Amino acid sequence: MTRHILMTADTLGGVWIYASELIGALAEHDVRVTLATMGAPMSPGQKRAMSRLRGLNVLESTYALEWMPLAWPDVDAAGDWLLHIAQRVRPDLVHVNGFAHAALPFGVPVVCAAHSCVFTWHRAVKGRDPGPEWNEYRRRAHEGITRAAVVVAPTIALLRDVFAAYEVTGADGRVIPNGRALPSARNVEKQPLVFAAGRVWDEAKGLATLAACAPHVPWPISVAGPTRPPPGIAAPPPPSNVHLLGELTPDEVAGWMARASVYALPARYEPFGLSVLEAAISGCALILGDIPSLRELWEGAATFVPPGDADSLAHAISAMTQDPLRLGAWGASARARSRGMTPTRMGAAYGALYAELCAQPGGAVTA
Repeated sequence: MTRHILMTADTLGGVWIYASELIGALAEHDVRVTLATMGAPMSPGQKRAMSRLRGLNVLESTYALEWMPLAWPDVDAAGDWLLHIAQRVRPDLVHVNGFAHAALPFGVPVVCAAHSCVFTWHRAVKGRDPGPEWNEYRRRAHEGITRAAVVVAPTIALLRDVFAAYEVTGADGRVIPNGRALPSARNVEKQPLVFAAGRVWDEAKGLATLAACAPHVPWPISVAGPTRPPPGIAAPPPPSNVHLLGELTPDEVAGWMARASVYALPARYEPFGLSVLEAAISGCALILGDIPSLRELWEGAATFVPPGDADSLAHAISAMTQDPLRLGAWGASARARSRGMTPTRMGAAYGALYAELCAQPGGAVTA
């Protein structure tokens, strides 16, 4: 029996990679997907990647996302669009990679996948809730979370924090770690290089701390990722002291990770850390911010430093660079841990969840 899923995804960040990996893995579980994209047009590379996936139909839009300033007219218009799609394609289940649209009356079970959110970001990075201009966001997130059949997060830490931020009790929450696959980097030797990847403008990533420690470590530090925030979002200037590579393709990032000996991400907030998983697959020694989500995933396979502490970060990086045996051992530990976070495992977990929900009263299965 084949199940048909209507899934949403934005094209702007890690959710896109998550959705791509999940859709590819779901094909092995007789799940076909109609994917509704938002945020920005798909890039040529994204289109090529999606064209290689089996059982996929992509419907594209450029509606603004719920975390963007003044987005609610677009969010509502996107909701009407999604309901029209659902009426036309008649999915067995809807998988929403956000909060607001999980409250829509699709008439079938809705899985709400939490990847990040404004309130948990503010609490971790700023130490407080955002201002009253985000009250509507909070109301809609609460509504989506409470109306969804199941809320899924990639870590226990994020699931706990989301439920606390939106004062949710009694909801069905599940934890399914994300999965990632990278091509094997054969015949690539590790180099004396520290690497990081992420939105350079995002304070949560801790890249300013990495830049502050750069003059005190013996190896060069290179950082990949967009340096300018989306319109309407204030951000500090890009950090100095590190080599800013700009936004790279996934293949280019994989090439840097294959060469880098150390991956450093002293994050203040990281609900999962897809780039950390990619670095671990590539055998990088991991130096990470000491926060609950990263501890949950990488305890025993990474070195942890207090977020914002440039001296501790410089010491951890320098100690790693001066001990080749330690460096190799930590890289091997990270790679071994990464084998538990594959698209195959993620797809199997979601496939089982979809089957469970479709088997409940009101759930339908398409032959």
